[in-house]
Amino acid sequence: MAIKDFFSFKTNKFFGLNIIAMIVVVVVVIFGVLRWLDVYTHHGETVVVPDVKGMTVKEATKMFRNHGLVYVISDTRYVKDKAAGVILELKPGAGEKVKEGRTIYLTVNTLDVPLRVIPDVADNSSLRQAQAKLLNAGFKLNQIQLVNGEKDWVYGVKYQERLLSAGEKIPMGASLTLMVGDGSGDMSEDSVDVSVDTAKPVTSESSSTQDDSWF
Repeated sequence: MAIKDFFSFKTNKFFGLNIIAMIVVVVVVIFGVLRWLDVYTHHGETVVVPDVKGMTVKEATKMFRNHGLVYVISDTRYVKDKAAGVILELKPGAGEKVKEGRTIYLTVNTLDVPLRVIPDVADNSSLRQAQAKLLNAGFKLNQIQLVNGEKDWVYGVKYQERLLSAGEKIPMGASLTLMVGDGSGDMSEDSVDVSVDTAKPVTSESSSTQDDSWF
C-alpha cells in the first residue's frame, strides 16, 4: 500500500462530519456532567443559618428543617444561669450563609450539673481564706455555724447538714456551711487586756500617802 493511499481517507467527505459530530458529543457530555454536579451540590443556592441560641434542641430542630439544614450536638457545657438543654453556641454561626443540607454543630447546656472537688479548708484555713477558696471553686456560702474553738478558724464544711471531707465531690454551685470557731477555745488578746485593766494602778497620790504614813 502506497503512503498516498494510506492517507486517502482524509479526502472522504464524511471524515470531517464525523470529527465535528464527535466534538459536539464530547461538549454535550461535559456540559451535562457539569450541570448535574451543579444540581447535585446545589451550586449557588445558599440559606441563612437561623439564630437558635437560647432555644431548646427540639425548638431548633423545626427551624433547621424549615431551612433545609441538619444539626449535630458536638459539645456540652454547663452555664448555671441558663436552662438545661438550651443551645449555647452553633457553628457556622447565626446569620452566616451556607449551602442547603449543611450540618450545623451545636454546643448545648448540659443536663447534669458538673461536680467540683471540695478544697482542703477544714482545720487548715482561717474564715477569710476558706471563703475565698470555696467561692473561687464555684460554691455558694450560707451563714457560718459557730463551734467551740479558736476564733475565725474553720473546723469543717457542711453540705445539706452533712460534714464533708477534703477532696470529696459535690455539685457545682452548691450552698455550703462553714463551721467556725467562736473564740471560746483560745487565749485571746482581749482576755489579757482585761487582766491588765482590772489591776489597780499606782498613782502619785497613793505614793505620797504612803510616804506621809511612814513619817
